[in-house]
Amino acid sequence: MNKEAGQHAPPSRRRWRGVAVAASAVVLLGGGYATANAATQSDTGKRTTAARPQIRNATGVGRVVNAANAFVDTLTTEQQAEVLLDFSQANAVTWSNLPEGIVTRPGVQFSTLSDDQLAAAKAVVQAAMGTGTGTGFDQATQILLADDVLAAAESTTTADPTATADPTATATETASADPTASATATDVPTGTPPSGGPGGPGGGGFNYGSGVYFLAFLGTPSTTGTWQLHFGGHHLAVNITFENGKVTGSTPFFIGVEPTSFTTDGTTYQPLSIMRDGMAKLTASLTTAQQAEAKLSQSFGDVLLGPGQDGQFPTTKVGIAVSKLSPKQKKLVLAAIHPWVAAVDDATAKMLMKAYEKDLNKTFVAYSGGLDLATQGDYVRIDGPGVWIEFISQNGIVFGDQIHFHTVYRDHTRDYGGEFTF
Repeated sequence: MNKEAGQHAPPSRRRWRGVAVAASAVVLLGGGYATANAATQSDTGKRTTAARPQIRNATGVGRVVNAANAFVDTLTTEQQAEVLLDFSQANAVTWSNLPEGIVTRPGVQFSTLSDDQLAAAKAVVQAAMGTGTGTGFDQATQILLADDVLAAAESTTTADPTATADPTATATETASADPTASATATDVPTGTPPSGGPGGPGGGGFNYGSGVYFLAFLGTPSTTGTWQLHFGGHHLAVNITFENGKVTGSTPFFIGVEPTSFTTDGTTYQPLSIMRDGMAKLTASLTTAQQAEAKLSQSFGDVLLGPGQDGQFPTTKVGIAVSKLSPKQKKLVLAAIHPWVAAVDDATAKMLMKAYEKDLNKTFVAYSGGLDLATQGDYVRIDGPGVWIEFISQNGIVFGDQIHFHTVYRDHTRDYGGEFTF
């Protein structure tokens, strides 16, 4: 891994939970995030106004709003300015899968929060995400634990800089698709951190760990307006858009993991196994003839529609149409889709699954590389009128002798609640 410039003394990192490691505090550069309404506090950080109102007997989005208001009430004026931002396209698209130090995110960094503030932040994310085992909030928590494993490894060892996904690998869709659509490996740290940016564990320039995750509200949390919950860090980007008390978008949702399996405090975690296994069962069900129709001729270095690729859906769908699959295989397609959709609250996930099932015969499945998603470049895609899911295996970055996973879930019409045009 590239360990260029930026030697900084790392302060103590506040963990989500799991392995304790050193980290650096974030510096938001350029002042590029516009603030929305913030409650007045004194310079000492104590409140000078009443607490934000709580919705009685709240359910659904009301619970999320209550949790958001309770969290904001724990913050100082300066922290509120980091959290409460404008709901704008410029702010909404500022998410990434890269470690902090390469990409600076909006929001307040977890490592800067007190125990009470961190618990309140966790409650917001928990209220907004799904309740399933291995999906939703449970899965997000495991991703943060995996980042603590990376941080611990980085603090004691030097990663092999040659053990990365091929940065020259590209993928161009078939001639009938958008010829500009391509993918390169985007988890490979390059260049140097921003001037004044934080150093990573062990004094390097790239940050791992559950303390290096950020939470922001774009717009004012409410059951009457439009706003977005913006949460993430390395290998996780949660973007949930609300309008008038309803969820209008749960995408883009990026999730990745390295290592793919790890043990912490006696418990073994495999955060993306539910996604990998669903995709592998689907592709394994294809007959030889179906495999030939579904297979792409291109190789892939990463997902096509990762950060910075908003609205860049290929113009033509490729692979095999789900309409050509058997009823049993169609159920496997729906089962494969569900773990991504389950990232959002259960009621919204149920609504989305109904919409995707309605469009199932207009949906396509495609793959590249091997079918078991165990080797660099093994790639599967599900592309429908709404749903877009990609899953890829890449060589490890910190654990160079292993693979790691990247995946992204988007929606052709519901990204960012359909609020922006790309």
